[in-house]
Amino acid sequence: MHTFIKSSSLPPRKILTPAVGFAVASLAVSAQAQQVTELDIITVQEAREQGYKANESASGKYVKPLLDTPQTVTVVPQEVMKEQQALSLRQVLSNVSGITFDAGEGGGGSGDKINIRGFSANSNMQIDGLRDSSQNNRTDTFNIEQVEVLKGPNSVFGGAGTTGGAINQISKAPKQRDFAEVGASLGTDKYHRMTLDVNKTLDNVGVDSAFRINLMAHENDVPGRDDIDRERFGIAPSVTIGLSEDTRATLSYFHQEDDNLPDYGLPARDGKILPGVDRESYFGWRNLDEEKIKSDAVTLKLEHELNDKVRIENQTRYSRVDRDTTISASHVNTDGLALGKYLPAGPQAYRRHAKNDLWVNQLGLSTEFNTGSLTHDMLVGGEISRETYDLTVSNYGLGKIGNEYPTGGFDLFNPPGKWEGSTTVTPGGGSDAVLNTKALYVFDTIGLAPKWDLSLGLRHDWVSGETTSKGNNDTVKTSDQAFSGRAGVVYKPADNGRVYLAYGTSFSPSAEALATSGRLPLSGAAGVEDLKPEESETWELGTKWELMDGRLGLDGAIFRVDKTDVTEENSLTGALEQAGEQRVQGVELGLTGEITEQWKLFANYTFLDSETRASVGKPQAGGRDPVGEPLGNTPRNSANLWTTYQLAPGVEVGYGARYVGSRHVASDVEAKLESYWVHNAMASYKVNDAFSLQLNVNNLFDEEYVERVRGRPGTDTRSSAVELGDGRSAVVSANYRF
Repeated sequence: MHTFIKSSSLPPRKILTPAVGFAVASLAVSAQAQQVTELDIITVQEAREQGYKANESASGKYVKPLLDTPQTVTVVPQEVMKEQQALSLRQVLSNVSGITFDAGEGGGGSGDKINIRGFSANSNMQIDGLRDSSQNNRTDTFNIEQVEVLKGPNSVFGGAGTTGGAINQISKAPKQRDFAEVGASLGTDKYHRMTLDVNKTLDNVGVDSAFRINLMAHENDVPGRDDIDRERFGIAPSVTIGLSEDTRATLSYFHQEDDNLPDYGLPARDGKILPGVDRESYFGWRNLDEEKIKSDAVTLKLEHELNDKVRIENQTRYSRVDRDTTISASHVNTDGLALGKYLPAGPQAYRRHAKNDLWVNQLGLSTEFNTGSLTHDMLVGGEISRETYDLTVSNYGLGKIGNEYPTGGFDLFNPPGKWEGSTTVTPGGGSDAVLNTKALYVFDTIGLAPKWDLSLGLRHDWVSGETTSKGNNDTVKTSDQAFSGRAGVVYKPADNGRVYLAYGTSFSPSAEALATSGRLPLSGAAGVEDLKPEESETWELGTKWELMDGRLGLDGAIFRVDKTDVTEENSLTGALEQAGEQRVQGVELGLTGEITEQWKLFANYTFLDSETRASVGKPQAGGRDPVGEPLGNTPRNSANLWTTYQLAPGVEVGYGARYVGSRHVASDVEAKLESYWVHNAMASYKVNDAFSLQLNVNNLFDEEYVERVRGRPGTDTRSSAVELGDGRSAVVSANYRF
């Protein structure tokens, strides 16, 4: 038996109205009057706007509604993003418990570094179901409709990696109605923002054709961080042409430019800012450091319904991210210096110019059919991608002969923030890398009985890569192939409730991060290692219910994720070994939707019990054996709440809270980060149908908290560093829709 929720991403077709009852009445009148009544044909252009609760994933790989999907999937909708004025991907993901952020550093440089259920998801980013792997700061959501977080190992959906989960951003697309929306915002910390969203149906072009364009211009300083500025603008046009009743094509373009002052945070020991260091201090060089990003993407999406049972979809995308950064680390050396003095201990004015080019194509065919008494909802597909990474590095030679630091160091409590000495540009080489991936996959949801479904998925990936050093022209190559699977049994005790048990696997090849760092794993003792992929598996037992006539969703799950063959450097031999084992088990809870017509809620909670089960790695200086210890940056408890209430017609207030429990800096050190609460508030007034005002106050109590951390405790000769969450800020927004 098919599920009682049915969906299609093709637009609704023209239907004849009124309903049967009205038609019967019309016939009666017609018979009496001996006249023919001609009924109008109308077009249903658009369903009502999606609220807090999402019924479906926008990804074509999920052939069933979320209620029938045996997996924890959290969708942050457009309505929540608007109410919160959540602009960056990191702000949006702060609505999802079980997610933490690492500070920007390492081979990939700064950028979004996201952990799901304790495991890195850096290479598990998608846009509209297509790979989006560049190490980048995703600073604006002006062209994003919703963000989906797919939790648990699921290489069968996302390809290589996805140990803790994957993140899928859904782009705005043309709709079947006309509207224009202008937004303007002013706020503290020099906050200025303008947006425009225009949609126009193309009545004389094809069938159900439409055009949409989104524009954005933005600038602000970072709240709580003195004069660290952010500037950007973007444009995203898209057009959908209905080639026939059954076929349509959507062509979209995205362009965004960022000009930011980069920030590597504040020097720290054991997860805490060094005593006496002010929250607003800047340990970089404002006249040298910079971050300039240009992002471009062109996507062509083709959809065709062969018949009522078979549908085919193809997406092709070319994207380029040109990211030119000059960044100074905030690590400091205080060893042997007078109290309150420091010398820079990390790279200073270090330039990384990286260019990522990605070609990707994805083809999927979905169908419904029966085999005897069994029903099938099946998707068969494949994808192929080629990504190149061109990195050039250099530095200004700070601290070298001729560009020396002052004798006795700088003032720790008042860092200069501007380099007054000379500079000498020193080339540092770089790398050229190529990452090729191919995959074939099949998903099938089998209706075993009216109350039982079996969900199956199988995927095979081929991953190959090579990198060439610009310094010595040495080339390193690697290739892997692997099967991934997922299986789930869904029991339907009621039309509005499901209970499921699911199992899934994922793999992480050595080339997983090649297109974000340009490097492959190396070993000082043995040279290049031929490493097999790391492997992960998960078990998840959960339940999902739709309450309040489907307006409110309640879900819960218990899970266990095991990762084996984790690559580590042997502390005795220096060789890379795949001897590490990690486990995370826990509980997920979620409540999303409308409690009443006036009261809406978006809430979730995650409990994570993490453990390093085996390791041959060397503990950090002054550290401990990580075996038996929790994973770094993985809190046991985290929770998020956002709720709004309509006090009167047109008047709405909102409140949000985010809690992150204490967590270890790394598994091999005792140091812990303190837990924190952050509170936000919103009030909006709808002046009339077209015009509305909104006030947002974030971090109401100006909480000073560590949002992003580096996995090291720090020493006197080289401190660690932490990056704080934004301080208190207020923004007033005006929105006019016509």
